[in-house]
Amino acid sequence: MQENMTTAEKEALETERFTLACDRIAQITDEKGCGIYQPYFDKMAAFVLLMKETWDFVKSGAMREASLEELQKRNREIYADILPETYEKSYANPAYAAECFGKPMGQLLSFVYAELRGMIPAAYEQSVHGMVIRMELLLEIYQAFLSAVQEHAEKEAKDVKASVEEGVNAGLPSVEELRKTAYWYVSDYYETESFVKVEEMLCPERDFALRIVMESDLSDIRYLYYYGEYVSENEIMTARHLNALPDETIRLMADTYTEGYRIGFAACNKDISIKKTVNVRYALGFERMIRAAVQNFDKMGLRPTIYRSGSNFFQGRSVHKNGYFGANPNKQFDYDHREDSALFLDKPLVERRLECMQSAFEHLKTEAGVFGGPAVLEIFGEQPFVPQNKDAACKLSEKQQKLSVEYTSRAGAMQNRYIKGEERSFTIIAFPVSEIGPRYEEIFNEIIRINTLDYQLYQKIQQTIIDTLDKGDYVLVKGMGKNRTNLKVKLHTLKNPDKETNFENCVADVNIPVGEVFTSPQLTGTEGILHVTRVFLNELEYKDISVRFQDGMITEYDCANFDTERENRQYIKDNVLFHHDTLPLGEFAIGTNTTAYVAARKYGIEDKMPILIAEKTGPHFAVGDTCYSHEEEVKSYNPDGKEIVAKENEVSALRDEDMEKAYFNCHTDITIPYDELGELSVVTKDNEVIPIIVEGRFVLAGTEALNEAFL
Repeated sequence: MQENMTTAEKEALETERFTLACDRIAQITDEKGCGIYQPYFDKMAAFVLLMKETWDFVKSGAMREASLEELQKRNREIYADILPETYEKSYANPAYAAECFGKPMGQLLSFVYAELRGMIPAAYEQSVHGMVIRMELLLEIYQAFLSAVQEHAEKEAKDVKASVEEGVNAGLPSVEELRKTAYWYVSDYYETESFVKVEEMLCPERDFALRIVMESDLSDIRYLYYYGEYVSENEIMTARHLNALPDETIRLMADTYTEGYRIGFAACNKDISIKKTVNVRYALGFERMIRAAVQNFDKMGLRPTIYRSGSNFFQGRSVHKNGYFGANPNKQFDYDHREDSALFLDKPLVERRLECMQSAFEHLKTEAGVFGGPAVLEIFGEQPFVPQNKDAACKLSEKQQKLSVEYTSRAGAMQNRYIKGEERSFTIIAFPVSEIGPRYEEIFNEIIRINTLDYQLYQKIQQTIIDTLDKGDYVLVKGMGKNRTNLKVKLHTLKNPDKETNFENCVADVNIPVGEVFTSPQLTGTEGILHVTRVFLNELEYKDISVRFQDGMITEYDCANFDTERENRQYIKDNVLFHHDTLPLGEFAIGTNTTAYVAARKYGIEDKMPILIAEKTGPHFAVGDTCYSHEEEVKSYNPDGKEIVAKENEVSALRDEDMEKAYFNCHTDITIPYDELGELSVVTKDNEVIPIIVEGRFVLAGTEALNEAFL
């Protein structure tokens, strides 16, 4: 029916549904018809009504007139129920919900609450659709309870004897009935939500955040509360610090960021002139720099798309934020709900999701063709997050894990058909937030210096390293002290060493700051163990992580985070292998940024450095796809004119036969810091051993300047 309606008619219908849902939910707390479940529904109704009040607050314009104190109070109120100090007794916590209602019912009701919290951005963005679909989900669940209670009462009145199973669950809807409600909620709205997600990535007209960046008085930090994101001291201190910086410093930060993006196209021999949009991702508080960057991109002929990091099931909920974002009120909440799809994921739902994604990209294929890729500003310095594994949290079954892997693979291949890897690029830069410690401003200035190091100096030194590496048959990497790394990395054979190279000379372009040479190693012949005593990957801590390779593929893995081997292995499989049974070694690199390494030790922030910088502070190894995923055929050259030819391995070479077997859509870097590195040497086909790093110091002639930072 809605397919034949005009846009105005659809909007009128959704507005009517919105009004009816609000009126019905307002009655829930007066009805008291759900027994022990009534407190849950009272809480859900109160939250929805708070969102309705927030909607009115934004719509009326009162938000823009409110004092800083009122905005802060409202922000705290919206997120209060999932903050660490209240989360233990929140229905958003699956462990508490399971304690109250039993595990199966608790998991489902906790999912519903997590999904209701997706109304927060809907209220601030004034999305009627985003509000109403979640309100109606709650009402369907509530009505199922009311109907079950009524049916039971009617049976008792007629003295109808229930079966044993019915007697245990008398007056309750079955978990299966509720699961189906959640299933059809997801299935029904995949089409609309997929379109919204793709449109936000590709279409500059979706300018909610852009208007805040470009039109707000950034000297008045009230603007931070206009997004609807959680605002902590980090965002406030960042905004105030940037406001205090001189224009030339802001310009330097923005220029480094946008030039990195431009140079990324040039270095990879890609034509930026055919692109019209760039996806800008950032953390709240950096708007002054982002405003300058938007102006820079405009001069390049690029308009920004800016979308919010995932805050509901359809967008994907993760500890690692991807988009624009405020503070994370509770990373454990995101971790607990990361696999909520276990409640209903099956093959038809995977097909439905892919079908909807295909439809969205097909509708926006022109916009996809001129999309240039992301320009990412990351933050670091927050307290390290050590997750708690909860039995009550949803977990994908083995069959569902395979379905998840299948979806990711097919979705990645589909996106690449519309946004071609050989035509797009990216850049990433990172800055600290105030939580990093009392020397925040000093550290911030040091990171600006690190991000703007003399790339010509590094380029020359790194070329010396590459010339030596290109003589090798393989690279030998060994740990020292407690580090048990003993790894042989096989290099591709160069057919024409005078014109070809295995390693890319990486300066400040796509990965800022400067400081690495990297390659896609040959899998056959790559073997041994990679070990790091402590590392943070995608904001999660790993203690004593070890990964064993045979012919470049992971065969064993373990860590020491939890009490049992099963928990440790599952932790790595979920968050490093992303449910794959194995992954290849997609990248081997040597980080050369000793300045960043020494700065991390000086300020005691080694555990807070982002992988973007940490990977430059020692050799690193990426499991998953290569650095040249989907762009193997694009010719690229180092500054010395040699073509980089090591762009694939035996797995990615399968792309012409079966793309789903060639790519894994993940790439996780694991770095061995210099103080755990005993030896990194090149071994030639004649078995000549040429040391590059020994006991954490560069020993190759021509690289001595890299050791000056240690003095």
